Amino acid sequence: MDGIDYIFILIAYVVAASIKGLTGIGFSTSCLPIMALRLDLKVAIPLVIIPSIVSNIVVMIQAGRFREALRRFWPLYVSSVPGLLIGLSILVAINTVAAKAMLGLVLIAYAFWALSNKSFSLSDKWERNLKLPTGFCTGFINGLTGSQVMPSLPYLLSLNLPKNDFVQAINISFTLSSFVMLFGMNRLGHLPPSTFLLAVGGLVPVLTTVYFAGRLQKRLTGELHRRLVLGFLLTMGLILLLKLMG
Repeated sequence: MDGIDYIFILIAYVVAASIKGLTGIGFSTSCLPIMALRLDLKVAIPLVIIPSIVSNIVVMIQAGRFREALRRFWPLYVSSVPGLLIGLSILVAINTVAAKAMLGLVLIAYAFWALSNKSFSLSDKWERNLKLPTGFCTGFINGLTGSQVMPSLPYLLSLNLPKNDFVQAINISFTLSSFVMLFGMNRLGHLPPSTFLLAVGGLVPVLTTVYFAGRLQKRLTGELHRRLVLGFLLTMGLILLLKLMG
């Protein structure tokens, strides 16, 4: 790596930690596109995993209601593991250009969906029926692209959960998948000591930024947070696709 690589990594950590502190979600989703502009996904994903786990745990401690979320959504979490392993095995085998394109499409699709502001509610029956396929698909997309939000985020939003319940439920999913990714990338030889130490060093700017972003969150309106974050994700997705097309 050269100096510009390290600058990209630092910028990615600070931006992603800012979004995490403001919204409670989005560290990996916002961190990876910035790194992917400069680094191979097989290098970028391991650098994101450790700060992602730590920032998730911080948010989970703040949200509370861990047992309630685990009791209600454990099938979602368990079913994500095989999907994640399958997606990760495909990532290792395919051209990473295709993986970057898929990551860009995932970000654009999610941003457009959220910005459309269309809300819907799932019945209790559909909540139960969709837990397993939602978990599996989320794991598969996560393993293939590093993005952890689709389709678990719209699924959980459709349940109209209280804010803390939603934050806890989605962050348990993020944390579990991050641990599986950490194990998988290590077994596949993509987590050398140098990468591990760089990711651990990244905890300093990540945790500092999460703390100050959390304080700033109290001064900004929720709608402004939401639109800034979604606009950023949409921009990152478009930049990825345009870079690949160019």
